[in-house]
Amino acid sequence: MTDKNKNKMGLLSIILLGFNSIIGSGIFLLPNKVMAQVGPAALLVTVFDAILVISIAMCFAEAGGMFKKNGGPYVYAKEAFGEFVGFEVGFMKWAIAIIAWATMTVGFAEALMGLLPKGTFSNPNIAKAIIVTIIVVLLTGLNLSGIKATKIVNNIVTTGKLLPLIIFIAVGLFFINGSNFTPFFTPGTLKDGTVMTSGAAIGAAALTIFYAFTGFENIAVAAEDMENPEKDVPKSILLVILLCSVFYIAIIGIAIGILGPGLAKETAPVQAAFTKIIGNAGKYLVGAGTLVSIGGINIAASIGTPRSGAALANDGLIPRVVAKKNSNDVPYIAIIITGIITLALGLYGSLIGSFAILAAISVVSRFAQYVPTCLSIMILRKKRPDLKASFRVPFGWVIPIFASVVSCWLLYNATKQQIVIGLGGLVIGVVVYFLMKLINKENA
Repeated sequence: MTDKNKNKMGLLSIILLGFNSIIGSGIFLLPNKVMAQVGPAALLVTVFDAILVISIAMCFAEAGGMFKKNGGPYVYAKEAFGEFVGFEVGFMKWAIAIIAWATMTVGFAEALMGLLPKGTFSNPNIAKAIIVTIIVVLLTGLNLSGIKATKIVNNIVTTGKLLPLIIFIAVGLFFINGSNFTPFFTPGTLKDGTVMTSGAAIGAAALTIFYAFTGFENIAVAAEDMENPEKDVPKSILLVILLCSVFYIAIIGIAIGILGPGLAKETAPVQAAFTKIIGNAGKYLVGAGTLVSIGGINIAASIGTPRSGAALANDGLIPRVVAKKNSNDVPYIAIIITGIITLALGLYGSLIGSFAILAAISVVSRFAQYVPTCLSIMILRKKRPDLKASFRVPFGWVIPIFASVVSCWLLYNATKQQIVIGLGGLVIGVVVYFLMKLINKENA
């Protein structure tokens, strides 16, 4: 192994990065919402989403095996559909990733404060702002030191966050009450008290739990920091999604089996289920796991987010200086810019409590990456036969089309506010794209 490759990530580090990118606040906080929307049928909805995400992941695996460059969905869309579509996907990726990271810093601060006795802080908002500042500054500095330092912390945190979930599954299996799964399908109600139609309930639940699966695309974004990206990206994406799917199905099924209808009323469902079977020890174990989980997402975001911007800069779609690397071979300008904007948004979220607003943006925006990637592999097979992927999606175009159509159906079930916010990002991207075109033309 060369000295340069010593700072690269091997397959194990990439897989752990994938776990960090996916397993976060979603699996700890969303089971109650899905239970309220469809009842115990939440288990089947989770299976449905797992099938969809695996289909999307296979498309990412094939596309990821074609390229060594950073950027992930941006690179795939650019090669398949051209510079403009690629820029839109890449811009959305970077912008939303920054917002998502800021959201998770606020989420970590709130989770930490939730475990402390009430009244610990005289001004909770200021306390959240201080915690957010520490997180962003620490991770930005760690990332600037090189990928080796970051990957070590990433590996340790990922291992720590999985332990509470594994213990919950191992212990919870013995406390499942079969009667809690009947009636199996119970549609939820709207804000006005109207009972949801079956289709609306299933669609809303599928969109809700889908959020818990997002993030696997971050594996492909940091391709240049991997020892063997053509082989490791496909392997890690598929393995991570399969394992996370098994985890989620088991966790939601056990939570339903332990709490039954009461699951829908819990704000911290996994924590409540574990507390019911082993007492306060379960509360604090899962609470600590939640902190480690959200902390892990923060680490994954600090690695992947700046590299989305660096990929755009490398192609001249934003100033090339953004991709400039330091002596540790990391894009330090992109890292610093990302850190500054993330900190600003995190402080904004801390002081006004807009966690929900920030989180809603990422739900819709993900489809601006997933659908183009699914479609891109069909185009690239014809357009770029010279690109040899180490993995090829089976059954021709069936899986990419299935993934694209179902993704659009999930998007249809999003709220108008989420759609407007998501499309707003695309509009901003159009302005930035043509502005950079004008600047580049004048400098030519």
